[in-house]
Amino acid sequence: MTGSTFPRGFLWGFAIAANQAEGAWLAGGKGPCQADVMRWDPDIDPHEIAVITSQAQIEDALADDSGVYPKRDGIGFYDTYEQDLEELAGMGANAFRTSINWSRIFPRGDEAEPNAEGLAFYDRLIDTLNESGLTPVITLSHYEMPLTLITQYGGWANRQVLDFFNRYVDLVAERYAGKVGYWMGFNQINSGLMDPYLALGLLADELDNVSETKLKAIHHQLLANAHLVQTVHRIDPGAKAGSMILDMTAYPASTRPGDALAVQHADQEVYYTADVMVRGSYPRWFERACEKRGLELGITDADRVLLRENTSDYLAVSYYVTRVLQDGPGSMLDSTGWEVLGDLPNPHLVGTRWGWQIDPTGFQLALLKLADRYPGLPILVAENGLGDRDVLEPDGTVHDAYRIDYHRDHIAAMAAAIAEGANVVGYLVWSGIDVVSASSNERTKRYGFVYVDLDDEGNGSGRRIRKDSYGYFQTVASSNGAVLV
Repeated sequence: MTGSTFPRGFLWGFAIAANQAEGAWLAGGKGPCQADVMRWDPDIDPHEIAVITSQAQIEDALADDSGVYPKRDGIGFYDTYEQDLEELAGMGANAFRTSINWSRIFPRGDEAEPNAEGLAFYDRLIDTLNESGLTPVITLSHYEMPLTLITQYGGWANRQVLDFFNRYVDLVAERYAGKVGYWMGFNQINSGLMDPYLALGLLADELDNVSETKLKAIHHQLLANAHLVQTVHRIDPGAKAGSMILDMTAYPASTRPGDALAVQHADQEVYYTADVMVRGSYPRWFERACEKRGLELGITDADRVLLRENTSDYLAVSYYVTRVLQDGPGSMLDSTGWEVLGDLPNPHLVGTRWGWQIDPTGFQLALLKLADRYPGLPILVAENGLGDRDVLEPDGTVHDAYRIDYHRDHIAAMAAAIAEGANVVGYLVWSGIDVVSASSNERTKRYGFVYVDLDDEGNGSGRRIRKDSYGYFQTVASSNGAVLV
């Protein structure tokens, strides 16, 4: 495909998370965060998404001297970021998304004063991004809540945690004014519907009413997003502020009307957080659903004003898979975990080793749905990528034609959506360089164009090696998408 449909200034880049890359989990005064207690175990089915549901699991992890916790070491990005960013910028990229690890700035989360050494690290990182020609896209909460806010405060269900987060927002927004192009409050904010621990800091086994607690916690995050928008508009009006959702585009299993209705209800649940952030109020169906279930979220008149007056400048979205749904129970509002994603297989698609079905047409559909739902709103693709078990050959090469095929097809689908009017402003590949998997805590589930020579137990040289896909993306980004073959 030639003849770029991508607008001038389109963001081509990469996305990682601090907890999956930095390592140095207690260096420089950092406190433990919620991801630091996620264990890798070869006996655990990697198709299952790892979860923590009790305080006992956290205590056991902190006391465990023999287990493997890959996110504590990541890929050493804390020490290698300068070289890594130089390698990534060499692909013609102009944007890089990463997160500030909240627990590196406020180790417990409830301190009055920040950790100076943690701030100094992000000073250097953000300056290096700008010097490298990479627009910083900074996430403030990417599964990195200080662990104390979970064990002693009860996570995002406690409104006091909102106050602590707002203090953190005010600090970094002021400090990095003029240096950050896009502020992203939350990673996949709607994932709290399925993952109470990583997304919300909730311990489901210790809750009397999981549905009410997680929806209250998400409400507090939506307020935090509104505060972020308000703060950035006041301090740095040249920057954009918003948050990100996990897209879960679904197809009906058949032409039965009930299956189509199941998709409609699923769409409502997937997009309700985006509706609040973009439109400034809760949709009527959500208010009625909470009333029907007897759920009290503690929404005040002042909350509604804050949401209404501070809508997001853009919507970030991650896209990996589509779903197939049929009529029946299974509301995400009532779910206690990822089991709500026990969808039907799609016989028209092939899947990855982890069962994630590859669907570039679904990507086009997802972008068009968002464009129709929020006319004119800038849409930032904040994550899209293929995880696989890449092989480092004896001659030091990595051949990943399957990843080239994946990105070529998805970028072409994105171009088609743009040609149909979707206001897509950027494409950030997850992850550019290999990092630790968020879902299975593996290093060998690799997404990058740059191979990192570390295995799941942390063995290896740590060398960075360009895969075949490196040259492919270099061609795409350098041509602003004009050359996709």
